[in-house]
Amino acid sequence: MAARQFLEFASRDELAEVLSDRIAELLDLDFTSGAFASIAMSGGSTPKRMLERLGKKLGDNREMIYFALVDERFVPASDERSNERMIRNQLGLADHPDIEFLSLFAEGQNAAEVAHQAHEKLLEDEELPFDVVTLGMGTDGHTASFFPGGDNLASATNPKIENLFLPMLAPGAQEPRITMTLPPIVSAKTLVLHIEGDEKRQVYEKALEDGPADELPVRHILRHPDVNLQVYWAP
Repeated sequence: MAARQFLEFASRDELAEVLSDRIAELLDLDFTSGAFASIAMSGGSTPKRMLERLGKKLGDNREMIYFALVDERFVPASDERSNERMIRNQLGLADHPDIEFLSLFAEGQNAAEVAHQAHEKLLEDEELPFDVVTLGMGTDGHTASFFPGGDNLASATNPKIENLFLPMLAPGAQEPRITMTLPPIVSAKTLVLHIEGDEKRQVYEKALEDGPADELPVRHILRHPDVNLQVYWAP
């Protein structure tokens, strides 16, 4: 049965501090056993403050962490719109060339080809489930790249799909995207939804109500019978 825990903070700084502490602790607990820890992260502006703090807390431990993206705009990592670029910058990974980071872009290939390659590489590199997956949410109710009207929304949110990544075209998007599918997200040992502001809280509360899941695609996460979700919110 789906389980949700809603954690409310007085400020975004407090949220960032507590959440970065929690993630650093979870990743540290894994690699003390000698195994790589693993985390899949979302982009956007909301997590920047938290990721900057997390990067300072990982220290040398980051070399025993496998980093992946929940979703990505299909642009080079040098592009200012790239989630990979943002996450690397905020975590301070530029001076760590040996970091394991699963990229979701390749020159000369299309999004479908890269999504398939990312699927194969993740299966080769890392034993699932992820230790930590962090999600965001837009005011349209999307999470990952599960966008209302997305061309692969039905497949990406199919709880039985075997693909770990799929391409996604969404109305109004400036470029194609690649998204992690529902199964590797909801199977994470720790799954976090990080949202900020009154408008997103209202969208989240609406998503808890009855209605078509595709209308507010975060419902596919909230309604999954096996999900154990922690929601972090600050005004």
